[in-house]
Amino acid sequence: MWEEETEAVQGEGVTSQGHIASFKADGSRSLSMESAPMALPMSDPNAWATAMNNLRMAPLGIAGQPMLPDFDPALGMMTGIPPITPIMPGLGIVPPPIPPDMPVAKEIIHCKSCTLFPPNPNLPPPATRERPPGCKTVFVGGLPENGTEQIIVEVFEQCGDIIAIRKSKKNFCHIRFAEEFMVDKALYLSGYRIRLGSSTDKKDTGRLHVDFAQARDDLYEWECKQRMLAREERHRRRMEEERFRPPSPPPVVHYSDHECSIVAEKLKDDSKFSEAVQTLLTWIERGEVNRRSANNFYSMIQSANSHIRRLVNEKAAHEKGMEEAKEKFKQALAGILVQFEQIVAVYHSASKQKAWDHFTKAQRKNISVWCKQAEEIRNIHNDELMGIRREEEMEMSDEEIEDPNDPKENDDSALVSQTEALKEENDSLRWQVDAYRNEVELLKQEQGKMSRDEDVTKEQQLKLLQQALQGMQQHLLKLQDEYQRKETELDKVKDEKMQLEKLLENLQEQECRVSRICVSNQENDPLERTPTCTPVKSEREALLVGIISTFLHVHPFGASIEYICSYLQRLDTKICTSEVETLMSRLQCTFKQEMTGVGASLEKRWKFCGFDGLKMT
Repeated sequence: MWEEETEAVQGEGVTSQGHIASFKADGSRSLSMESAPMALPMSDPNAWATAMNNLRMAPLGIAGQPMLPDFDPALGMMTGIPPITPIMPGLGIVPPPIPPDMPVAKEIIHCKSCTLFPPNPNLPPPATRERPPGCKTVFVGGLPENGTEQIIVEVFEQCGDIIAIRKSKKNFCHIRFAEEFMVDKALYLSGYRIRLGSSTDKKDTGRLHVDFAQARDDLYEWECKQRMLAREERHRRRMEEERFRPPSPPPVVHYSDHECSIVAEKLKDDSKFSEAVQTLLTWIERGEVNRRSANNFYSMIQSANSHIRRLVNEKAAHEKGMEEAKEKFKQALAGILVQFEQIVAVYHSASKQKAWDHFTKAQRKNISVWCKQAEEIRNIHNDELMGIRREEEMEMSDEEIEDPNDPKENDDSALVSQTEALKEENDSLRWQVDAYRNEVELLKQEQGKMSRDEDVTKEQQLKLLQQALQGMQQHLLKLQDEYQRKETELDKVKDEKMQLEKLLENLQEQECRVSRICVSNQENDPLERTPTCTPVKSEREALLVGIISTFLHVHPFGASIEYICSYLQRLDTKICTSEVETLMSRLQCTFKQEMTGVGASLEKRWKFCGFDGLKMT
């Protein structure tokens, strides 16, 4: 009922204003001040307000929030001038989205071929789906059945540039705009009723429903844009990292005799040592060492080795400085603690009754607070000092408790290791002397080829090398003397060892003689043996003797100990060869061992001789 009344009243407004909008020859619209008599005179504001109130709508230009800030509501009441709307053809603008708490008064929109009537302001806003990322396409439903693509373009081209329209036969279409913000303008038309011309036929009317649409082209463009932004961000971060990255080290020069001499001089300089060592390392890794340049590289490596003592001294100096700083800190902390003790003593003496009674209440309170604070600070510093002392005591105790690895090695092995170390050092010194001699020879060979300026430098180098060679020779002589002394000591130890070995052999011979005498005495006096010394000590051994006797009786030519044990292990797996052999060796009257075979086939075999032993006994 409300929709029919709205169409009737709004239709009258359209017919009354139809003579005002005239079209030029080129199709553009212009406003004319000539007007025909209207059914409802626009100069009567009270009648216009009454009609709009009957439709439950705010009168245009009288009530509601004006859409333009400089819009004069009185213009809408002038005779012959239609109300100006923000989306009127010719203005080509759509207002920005209005906050939800602000009242919105949508107005009638006049186009060339159709008219758009606003929805009921009391109804809730039309529902929309979630906006897809990069959405530039809208779904438009509720189109009139007789609506054409030209009419759709006429209505929605006011929102922005239209790229494509896909119209369906079922009264809906999809419109793709050039930019994303144009979609928000198109959503403003959702809920409007559209009427083609002045027809009231159902096929010429419809209610627009505008909503977001998900299109692959929009998503692809949005992803491309996001990737472009990600690339820009990565490029920006890379530029930031490159700006803060330290510069690359300079390239290492290629090896040559000239560069080698420069690096050798730098290796002797403490300030340029690290740079020269890096160059030397690069040359060695590149494979620049050959038979001709080996001496040069050896001299440079020796120069690098000479810095070890300097580095150790520097470390010791730093450690000494650290110890001195610790000692100074400890002394300063002890002095501070003494001063804290004095201040606390002042507070305690002031707290005695002799002086305490003369202070006011506020002064006593301050003195108590100050005393407590001073005691707390003193205790903290005292704990810190005690912790330092405990750490030092623990370090000292750790050094004392550490058990030194001093295994009791023999004197001769220690001397042997020392002599081997001296030999290695002697060999290394000889190689160094040979290297220096080779260097001297090379310098002498190159001396005639170099110019006078270079001769001076070579002579200086030669002198330095000769001085170093003399020092190495003196050191070598000292090592040789020490080596000879160690060799004499080693000879003495060897002589002592030989004497001990001779004594040991004599003792072993005496022991063998005594054992032989004991065995002969036992053989001569068999009757004097005690009955307790029987060869068979247990029932298990008696069983073994019986089984072995039976086995050997079956094998009259004898059997090896392995063959006998393999037979016995079938009966008891715990039987071992040594046990069987000792048992059989104790029973000499029952078993005897003979050697059979010749050459490589020589074999020991055990035979059963119990019957012969019985006759002898």
